[in-house]
Amino acid sequence: MVCRLIDQNESVQESADAILKQAESTARESGQKLRILICLLYYVPHRTGLTIHVQHVAEELARRGHEVTVLTARYKLSLPRDAEMHNGVRVVRLWVPPIPISRGMIMPAYPWAALGLMLQHDVVWVSTPMLETALVRLLAGLSRRPVVVTHHGDLILPKGAANRFIQGTMFFLYRILARYASRLVAYSQDYAKQSYYLTPHMNKVKPIYPPILMPPPNLGRVRELRAKWSHEGGPLIGFSGRFVQEKRPDLLIRALDVVNRTYPNARVVFCGEYQIAYEDTWEHLQGLVNQYREQLIFLGLSEDMQFMADFYAACDVLALTSDTECFALVQVEAMLSGTPVVMTDTPGGRVPITVTGMGKLARAGDAQSIGEALVEVIRHRDQYVKPREQIEEIFSFQRTVDQYETVFYEAVMDAKR
Repeated sequence: MVCRLIDQNESVQESADAILKQAESTARESGQKLRILICLLYYVPHRTGLTIHVQHVAEELARRGHEVTVLTARYKLSLPRDAEMHNGVRVVRLWVPPIPISRGMIMPAYPWAALGLMLQHDVVWVSTPMLETALVRLLAGLSRRPVVVTHHGDLILPKGAANRFIQGTMFFLYRILARYASRLVAYSQDYAKQSYYLTPHMNKVKPIYPPILMPPPNLGRVRELRAKWSHEGGPLIGFSGRFVQEKRPDLLIRALDVVNRTYPNARVVFCGEYQIAYEDTWEHLQGLVNQYREQLIFLGLSEDMQFMADFYAACDVLALTSDTECFALVQVEAMLSGTPVVMTDTPGGRVPITVTGMGKLARAGDAQSIGEALVEVIRHRDQYVKPREQIEEIFSFQRTVDQYETVFYEAVMDAKR
């Protein structure tokens, strides 16, 4: 009898799943469009891998005819107040008082603004880590709206009691939302399996590669940059990202001890913010920076994607030396620009090199290993470079957005069951 009931329940579940898939397919074919509310802390013009990820998906969904709204913080007074349209996406920015909380911010108007917008939309898309996660869960429950969460990486902060408290609190708040969420999107299965945020909820996890768009490099400009940065024809090692503890820029600088034995004229070109308000890595490493000053170039942050393509192409190799990395979109950006990568062998971070073969992995936390990998890639560069078309096929932008679109349809249909 028990076996018969189990078989019947499984049959009912299979039928329900078939009905759901059919309904989703019918919705797509009928042209039914979704109303998608995106909740996150920072949005354009703030430039990080997270904001670029959300922006690319949001704008493509809007181009496909979906109604997309972003609820975010007005983190600079120079940004427009209230709402504006940006490439087909409605952006609603909320006032932020000058009370910083590490990387986070407080938005007093968030509860009623979020609830009001949820009632106007079909599904809510949240990016974590985010301070408001538990509040989003409460409001989504009140409005009876499904939630899809994209996890952009476990929160890792510098040592210290205050940061440990923040890290623990953020994880606790995230768990409240994760239990309610319809789907949890991870950058890769490799990262999801080791993420302390995601492993308790693997039954909800959907791996989707991040959306990556990159213009082809301007070869004339690339030659100009190489002539400007290179010292007597020596190799250029690129670094793209924030100069923060978790990215371990100190390891790359120390790796020059190994690189210099073969390429004494090598230089490292850092592209990204290096004076960060929420931590003192730049100040703390000034002794090391000054020791290698003749071989280091600091460009600061660039928001020009054409410049970034030219920057990557001007470098012989891109180095990422993080202790932990969810994925690192800049790896694929460099590959699309024709530049191989050296990446530390970390869950999630190793995926682009593993699936493309366009680079070499080094041991995490090991400057010697990083230096040896850099020398190997520079010396045999042609063996590591792959055609742009091959990289575009592996990390297809349209396929990524298709998968997000499917996840949103599934969440909406699940809520109607």
